[in-house]
Amino acid sequence: MTFVSEEIDINGMDGPLGQRVYTVLRNRILDLTLPPGAVLRKGALCEQLGVSRSPVAEALARLSVDGLVDIIPQSATRVSRFSMAALKEESFLRDAVEVAAVRAVAESRTDAQLVQLSRNLRLQGLLVEDADFQGFFEADLQFHDLILSFTGFPKVAAVAGQMSLQLQRARVLVLPELGRPAQAVAEHRAVLDAIADQDTEAAKTAMAFHLGQLISRIEPLEKQFPDYFRPS
Repeated sequence: MTFVSEEIDINGMDGPLGQRVYTVLRNRILDLTLPPGAVLRKGALCEQLGVSRSPVAEALARLSVDGLVDIIPQSATRVSRFSMAALKEESFLRDAVEVAAVRAVAESRTDAQLVQLSRNLRLQGLLVEDADFQGFFEADLQFHDLILSFTGFPKVAAVAGQMSLQLQRARVLVLPELGRPAQAVAEHRAVLDAIADQDTEAAKTAMAFHLGQLISRIEPLEKQFPDYFRPS
């Protein structure tokens, strides 16, 4: 499988050229437009993006550090396949960070923060009603990012996002599961209610339950999409 042959306009994006190429490729890997195992050819990427080889090479090197591509010298560069061990490790780390974060937020939340979370949750419900799974996926991510940002520690959200890139990719396969988005909204509601009540134990329990649903739903994907996974 190779990168689709289409021109991509990056001229309207901000930042250095290498950063723009990196952002485009990263987003397409995370939303599975570029699925696990897809071959990325530098020449084709240069043509599609309208850039020289240097920013493409820079972007691929950064994606390799992220664990999103595998660069094989004198061979091919491929979008990395999932590793179940890596997904379980990311799930463990995510649980540790987000459960601690929701406890801190429940202790000290403000009315303004509750408004932001409530608005986000209402949006999630509307997107589920419209069967807009991509929109829901983005609102879901924002709900978690808001909680992380409300800890008051600027690096927490960035670090949490970087250490769960593989989970973010895998969630794209999980969300279209019948009934799952509505269940996720209900789980988010339980988290928000506990934060509103400033009940730290209930907030921790609700978040841990919510996060625990993901890996149990990812595990069957290894058989459902065998080409997307590395051999166990």
